[in-house]
Amino acid sequence: MGKIVNMSQLASLAKFSSEFSSLRDDYIFTRVTESNQVVSFSTAPVRIDGMSWMLCFNGRIDMDVNLVPCHLTANSVSVIHPGSIVEIKDVDWSNLDCYFLFISTPFLKDINFDLNVLGSIPVMAKDSARREPVMQVSVEEMNLLRRYYDILHQNAVQNPDGVYSKSIARCVIAALTYQMMQMVTRRVDSQEMAERPRSRRTSYVNDFMRLVQLNHRKERSVAFYADKLFISPKYLSLIIKESIGRSAADVIDEFVILEAKNLLRFSGKNIQQVAYELNFPNQSSFGKYFKHLTGMSPSEYQHS
Repeated sequence: MGKIVNMSQLASLAKFSSEFSSLRDDYIFTRVTESNQVVSFSTAPVRIDGMSWMLCFNGRIDMDVNLVPCHLTANSVSVIHPGSIVEIKDVDWSNLDCYFLFISTPFLKDINFDLNVLGSIPVMAKDSARREPVMQVSVEEMNLLRRYYDILHQNAVQNPDGVYSKSIARCVIAALTYQMMQMVTRRVDSQEMAERPRSRRTSYVNDFMRLVQLNHRKERSVAFYADKLFISPKYLSLIIKESIGRSAADVIDEFVILEAKNLLRFSGKNIQQVAYELNFPNQSSFGKYFKHLTGMSPSEYQHS
């Protein structure tokens, strides 16, 4: 696994924003606006050690989350789960105004509520086979969510060493999560969903994407994933191609290349170590694979 961007590294970037606060290593709040373009968004794929909650009031941020294009625009919310690979593609700084909340993985585990609800937050994109972690909300809903963020910000500013600071944060983040779930529920016709269960084909696509995200560092064979899904490699390739316009092999390769770029740029490991981390038999085979898919050698990318 490549170097994960941890809370201290995030804090070193986020502290230059218009507003910034952090409660020890539990969470970071930052507000990014057009007036502080000094904030450095990495254009290389990275993992963030924790949950990312983003509110966008104005402007636009284009990013890929686990290879899914996501567009954070005015009055939109994004929730990105731990372990996701995020790649910033473009930032429109015109009138940009975004709130970012990063919650560490240990603190997530420490929150006293059912973390399984977090798995229900991503909203289905227009292409029903892919989940895009961005949801458009009303101005009233945005203002409600802003108040939760403001409470967490003030808790960190006014009670950094308070006896009950962590307890306050636990309750507010739990409430924020359930509020988000309420917003998602409003957008779902429960009766229609009960009468029209998710198709088996859609289940295969979603399960395939999840399996690739979990296993791409060790497994690059379509047959491996087909076996996990109890279907033939040919059928898996067919439904993936029809659903998302790319072959199953292409999806696997894209995840591997994202991981390779993350390792090469951030892990401090040499190319041979990266090759070993990604389960290639040797450095040479990894180099040929990487150059075939990116047009440059691992060394050229590492020093670009």
